[in-house]
Amino acid sequence: MKELLTRAFYGAIYAALIIFCTMYSPWTLYILYFVLLIIALYEFKKLIKLKDNWIYIAGTLCYASFMSYEDFSLNNLIFVGVLSLFFPLIIQLFKKSGSSNQAGYFYLAFFYIVVSFILLAKIPFLLLYNDFHPFLLLAVFILIWVNDSFAYLVGKSIGKHKLMERVSPKKTIEGFLGGLVFALAAAYVISLYNDLLTLTNWLIIAVLVVVFGTIGDLIESKFKREAGVKDSGAIMPGHGGILDRLDSVIFAAPFVFYYLMTLQN
Repeated sequence: MKELLTRAFYGAIYAALIIFCTMYSPWTLYILYFVLLIIALYEFKKLIKLKDNWIYIAGTLCYASFMSYEDFSLNNLIFVGVLSLFFPLIIQLFKKSGSSNQAGYFYLAFFYIVVSFILLAKIPFLLLYNDFHPFLLLAVFILIWVNDSFAYLVGKSIGKHKLMERVSPKKTIEGFLGGLVFALAAAYVISLYNDLLTLTNWLIIAVLVVVFGTIGDLIESKFKREAGVKDSGAIMPGHGGILDRLDSVIFAAPFVFYYLMTLQN
């Protein structure tokens, strides 16, 4: 009971911080996601045993530059760079072990953490230039939270077929499908109260969030398994590290970002 209360308490603080800083103003959003970026980078750096501390400087400079950058045309190039890393990461799920040199680890940490956070923080500015639509980003978190919650509940209740047992023994196909169904239902509810996007757009975003969020969770599970640790960190009692909380959303963010960017055309 004590562990459950601890988990609920810190989970509520985390959710409240995300909601307030995302919705209040662009500056609170920028600051929060920069702090989360640095913490996630620190945790991931330990997981992959990256020794180069220059990654913090590179991450800070790029984040600061792109937060003040309003020409979205170069984001296509960023997305190509993200894809060049993310699809090899997906392939790594099906290999028994992985290895890389320090330069490879630097590249991995930069695109997997830094670029993902940059694109995540840019989502509220995608539909109209010089305008701020924070609910776009909050909706991504809501869909992630709904998917995670119901994937767990459905998987625990009726889950029998393992999704990828070698990487994450507790995840089931039934849980994945349950999370998807409830995320689609949440997208429908969101569309009733928000007219920024059509119902079809919200449903597509829900699918992107569930599919790529699940892949992101599996990828981080593999990193932790290879590192021999249960959690990426201990900053959130009962939850683990920041990366444990954000692994789904940072992997899904580039795909949601790119989809929203196509709606501008």
